[in-house]
Amino acid sequence: MVPGRFTGKVALITGGGTGIGAASAKRIADEGGKVVVMGRREAPLRAVADACGGHAVIGDTASLNDLARAVAEAEERFGGLDVLVANAGIELFGSVETVSLEDWRRVFEVNLEGAMLATRASIPAMRKRGGGAIVLVASVAALSGAPSYVSYLTTKAGMLGLNRSIAYDYGPENIRCNALCPGWVKTEMAERAIADIAALKGTTANALARDMVSVYPLRRMAEPEEIAAIVAFLCSNDAAFVTGATLSADGGGGIVDVGTLQFG
Repeated sequence: MVPGRFTGKVALITGGGTGIGAASAKRIADEGGKVVVMGRREAPLRAVADACGGHAVIGDTASLNDLARAVAEAEERFGGLDVLVANAGIELFGSVETVSLEDWRRVFEVNLEGAMLATRASIPAMRKRGGGAIVLVASVAALSGAPSYVSYLTTKAGMLGLNRSIAYDYGPENIRCNALCPGWVKTEMAERAIADIAALKGTTANALARDMVSVYPLRRMAEPEEIAAIVAFLCSNDAAFVTGATLSADGGGGIVDVGTLQFG
């Protein structure tokens, strides 16, 4: 925690009602910033906003109109916008042959197009402030493979290209963009996915979760607050010369050579 690091700064966080989004809102607020949290579920958004002294906007990250409204309310209530955390995301299962086109398109609308639209809506407001910082919350799924996950993997990989494009185009205006790729984090979405997979495999969610992280060097899932700390760093002036980067926070999972697991 760096008290005052976000004093005078205003952040918009999509998917801000739970998980990484909620933890990021709290972290930025605790460090002196003002936060606007956006999402579709009113109750958790209001709770986060109330806890942070922030503002809740009910809307769909796949809607440019809703995003523009969130930015306008950030400017109206807090005087501007300096930070965007594009965190909203969904996952729907299926392979190339089995995923429905409806599910495929919806995951693209929320995960990839939603991040692009959030950036499009935010950049004009950041320009007025002389710059800004954007964090696209992707996933280690952008860097690896997983079964029956084609829409999620593809959109998260696309976010890495989006990150580089934004960083390149807007760096001259002092607008930075970085992508964060978390591994397994204790969020509602992760808990639902683990429960669904455990049911298919005929095991318990707790047993499956233990098995999943057993190959991580750190042997555990992340807490949302741990990922929020990284988000805060990337959004802060401490990362003033960091842009276009992709940072993994995966408990060391990315360094594991699965072909050597039997050697230990």
